[in-house]
Amino acid sequence: MTLAALSLVVLASFVHATWNLLAKRAASVGPVFVFAYNLVACVAYAPWVIWLLLHGDIVWTPVGIGFVLISGLIHLAYSLCLQRGYQVADLSVVYPVARGTGPMLSTIGAFLIFGETPTGLGLLGLALVVAGILLIATQGKLAAFTRPGGQAGLRWGTATGALIACYTVVDAFAVKSLGIAPVVLDWFSNLLRFCLLLPLVLANPRRAFQAMRGHWATAIGVGLLSPLSYILVLAALTGGAPLSLVAPMREMSMMVGALMGMLFLREAVGSWRLAGCGILIAGVILLSAS
Repeated sequence: MTLAALSLVVLASFVHATWNLLAKRAASVGPVFVFAYNLVACVAYAPWVIWLLLHGDIVWTPVGIGFVLISGLIHLAYSLCLQRGYQVADLSVVYPVARGTGPMLSTIGAFLIFGETPTGLGLLGLALVVAGILLIATQGKLAAFTRPGGQAGLRWGTATGALIACYTVVDAFAVKSLGIAPVVLDWFSNLLRFCLLLPLVLANPRRAFQAMRGHWATAIGVGLLSPLSYILVLAALTGGAPLSLVAPMREMSMMVGALMGMLFLREAVGSWRLAGCGILIAGVILLSAS
């Protein structure tokens, strides 16, 4: 993996952790919040997409359109699943479980679908990344999942992680094999989610606007940062970085999230979290060296 691709993935991790912290703060709003930040994303990134459509060499094919539609549907399910998880469980459970399940499944998909060859260092790094994330989530004790909200967080986190794996493989094929520009793919995915959620808002606009009261600034933040974090990852894939390395390396966002929790949310950081971060860092180093 080149230094440029590595830098894109690291930056994406910081951006991703930031928008998830924002989304957690608006967890009570539910699907309406997902609609709101998709609206923001569609408006904010429209000029860039329009310029690419007018001046780029984008050629639409039935296969390409099909992959855009599939991507949009998977991303919609992912967004709703993640937001529901944040409603019923802690960020420290849902987020790491989701981020731990996603790379494992997407890496397997990369090996099976794209024919990427696993290396010993890569497999060891992947194992360390997943182990570090689980240690951060459970404080070193699996009994953490038996606490109130623990099981719910495990279920919703696992479901979210499975969807992450699905859209990672689908989108990687779209940008690497079909040549769809990352920002174009992400924008049309956002547009599809917006259209599918619009009837929900139109059914009771007053209730929707009341639910969003006090959360519009947060929606703007998520709407700007969520596409950016994923566009950076897709750009790394477009630049030739292998999916089997990019997918797990994205999970260093858990380390960033832990630090943000300590600095901004005043969360306690004990030896278990520090150890988890250390294991996570070691996994990322092995992945980048493999």
